[in-house]
Amino acid sequence: MTYDLFIGDRLFSSWSLRGWLMLEKFGLPYRNHMIGLYSGTMAEDMKPLAPARLVPALRLPDGTIVGESLAMAETLAERHPEAGMWPEDVAARATARWLCAEMTAGFAALRAECSMQLLHCWQGFGPSPETLVDLDRIETLWAHARTISGADSGPLFGRYSLVDVFYTPVAARIIGYGLPVSVANREYCLDLLSDPSVRQWRAMGLTVTYDPFPYAFDLPSQAWPIGAQTDAQSVDNGPSINDICPYSGKAVTHFLELDGQRWGFCNQFCRDKTVADPGAWPKFLAMTDTVNHS
Repeated sequence: MTYDLFIGDRLFSSWSLRGWLMLEKFGLPYRNHMIGLYSGTMAEDMKPLAPARLVPALRLPDGTIVGESLAMAETLAERHPEAGMWPEDVAARATARWLCAEMTAGFAALRAECSMQLLHCWQGFGPSPETLVDLDRIETLWAHARTISGADSGPLFGRYSLVDVFYTPVAARIIGYGLPVSVANREYCLDLLSDPSVRQWRAMGLTVTYDPFPYAFDLPSQAWPIGAQTDAQSVDNGPSINDICPYSGKAVTHFLELDGQRWGFCNQFCRDKTVADPGAWPKFLAMTDTVNHS
């Protein structure tokens, strides 16, 4: 029973990130399909999913199409109660649904003024008064969630749930634009963005280059704060220490160099996503640890 998930460009599509995390974080089987948001092919790519017209969209194993992230979330939670996608406590679950619903319908100023981008952090960005109102409302909702759950830090309801999925792109906006929130809520944002799955999503997004870069500002920027800076770089040839790609098990054809060692992968995408953030990939780390500590 495998789902088909249709997503847009990873560095920019906040709603696609939500759809992907629903499946990835809760261990549900899926196949990704890319929709060309910036290539001019979106309308054609979406035709098989009509009347869905936006990403993400989900095709169930029986062929049913589900559009809209909140509908996808409720459908998956209903089909997989064992996954624990909503909090178990009745009051917490109701509150989590409220926060997700308000997220999908609200915060228009924040979303319009601070489009999600995962490349770097803008310096000196000045949010509008309307965006500041949205931020205050977000902090109010997060504080209410913690009052209900009793969780002082980490996921809003103690255990990772769909509400954390829905607010991960909000966290990316707060960090990516240096928006003013409390110290505790900044830490929550960094926790969400430090999740290995989110790091992997960003690393996969970094395999694509854009010229011009969407949503650019005439502002200085600094490096994204998640993921240690390394000297990983792609190289044209081997030999590599490994003969088999750590992800697919296939023979290596593409190579990277890290800390003076060369490692091989089965294709350019596997290589480039690892170059982008080597520490995000447990299978790669396990392979290097086995070799370096043998």
